[in-house]
Amino acid sequence: MQEQLSNRINNLATSQTLAMAAKARELRGEGKDIIGLSLGEPDFNTPDFIKQAAIEAINENYNSYTPVDGYVELKEAIINKFKRDNNLTYDLSQIVVSTGAKQSLANVAMVLLNPGDEVILPCPYWVSYAEIVKLAEGVPVEVPTSVETDFKMTPEQLEAAITPKTKMIWYSSPCNPSGMVYSKEELRGLADVLKKHPDIVIVSDEIYEHINFVGGHASMAQFEDMYDRVVTVNGVSKAFAMTGWRIGYIGAPTWIARACNKMQGQITSGANCIAQRAVIKALEAPVSEISYMVDTFKKRRKLIIDLLNNIEGFVTTEPEGAFYVFPNVSHFFGKTIKGHKIENATDFSMFLLEEALVATVTGDAFGNPDCIRISYAASESQIKEAMKRIKSVLSEA
Repeated sequence: MQEQLSNRINNLATSQTLAMAAKARELRGEGKDIIGLSLGEPDFNTPDFIKQAAIEAINENYNSYTPVDGYVELKEAIINKFKRDNNLTYDLSQIVVSTGAKQSLANVAMVLLNPGDEVILPCPYWVSYAEIVKLAEGVPVEVPTSVETDFKMTPEQLEAAITPKTKMIWYSSPCNPSGMVYSKEELRGLADVLKKHPDIVIVSDEIYEHINFVGGHASMAQFEDMYDRVVTVNGVSKAFAMTGWRIGYIGAPTWIARACNKMQGQITSGANCIAQRAVIKALEAPVSEISYMVDTFKKRRKLIIDLLNNIEGFVTTEPEGAFYVFPNVSHFFGKTIKGHKIENATDFSMFLLEEALVATVTGDAFGNPDCIRISYAASESQIKEAMKRIKSVLSEA
């Protein structure tokens, strides 16, 4: 019975990305030809050398519980990856392997937040950030950005958002949903503000690190005066096309990592043993092994931007990483199109699904009510057809 559910779950929003995917599946079940551009999932298969490592692990009888914070061999591979790709030095006590980067984030929230603690979220932010913070009884503090500023928070905005209750700041770079990438100089500007507030913990979500079209990925933890305050979150879902394998990890100050290990030990314990063995091989491989995916995403980025620029009313920037565009669609608010009254991005996203048969995600889910997120983790033919359909239905606006 609904009234017997906890306030915790009743106050928790449903993931809009998953909700849109479910709605798209429902319409497909009715026989409609839906083009799905809503989920954040690469449309590639996991590379064969990683799959082979999983097969070998099965044949070698890896089937027992794993250490809560991950196999030592995997943690060593993560340490080497951080050093190789990010020039970050961690030891075994600072690494925790989890069932996806989402669990990594949830662990951090649960071990650091007390009721009323504030977490600064530059908008747009990944759809689950605010809800994870709320679940841990924290308070999300949204800092709005816009398409005109490439969706990046400025040092002045950060300073203005900090209060005596600020406990953390969370951000992703490359960003889901905007695709923006903070440069080393831009991160240094934010770090200079944070230097004045030594008790604030920084959570840097770098899950899209390798899907970067501008080069020179920068980590907040690279700054010596920030290192002891930064939780670097990463995983293999996006860059290695391993979303269903569910492996994420953190590099963090030892006191935070130990707390996350303690929390995870009471929730899920260690992550899947076969997936962990496969991820060792993934992280040991040179980044060049996945360059073909990045090259393909870059080509698709140009295609979708060119097509969107030919649709009147869409305002977008060129994303610097990940595989999303985040156009401002406020031009259509207040209009009635094919009998649909468009008041906001949610209305617009649902209109595109029902009339163009294209699944996107409302920007409301990411803290920006003027935009929608469109994934280009789809074939060129699907992207072309989707943009053709969108342009056609909007011709009546």
